Amino acid sequence: MSYCHCGSTTSFEQCCQPLLNGKAFAPTAEALMRSRYSAFVTGAVDYLLQTSASESHEPDERALLENSCKNTRWLALHVLDTEHGSEIDGKGIVEFAAFFQTGDSPEQLHERSRFEKRDGRWLYVSGEFLAPLTFGRNDACWCRSGKKFKKCHGAR
Repeated sequence: MSYCHCGSTTSFEQCCQPLLNGKAFAPTAEALMRSRYSAFVTGAVDYLLQTSASESHEPDERALLENSCKNTRWLALHVLDTEHGSEIDGKGIVEFAAFFQTGDSPEQLHERSRFEKRDGRWLYVSGEFLAPLTFGRNDACWCRSGKKFKKCHGAR
């Protein structure tokens, strides 16, 4: 079995796919963040638009998302911290690092995202970009290969 794009230990069909297909709704801010990552991986632009607050949309948001999905290879997601955002909360924050590639070398998006529950559904509201995470030579590699960073992406 292959795991979901979001890094969970369940399959895509049991994890994020029902959310992306509209058959279920994210119960928590973290679940929404993870499903949005899977939406970027799979190019589910409609889901990305539906799960973000309208005030956060750029005038050409659809075109920007389509271009991003088309030209980005998403490599790994690591959820680093959550504040609130449970099923009973109305607001939450999720800090994550997403690794991706648009050219020859992997890059990283490290963000603290704000989520709000509106009409019973979680929405992405905004994000604060943070400095990229750093990895020591003997740390586990971010790609989840099981190798030390120095023997994996740190060797490049």
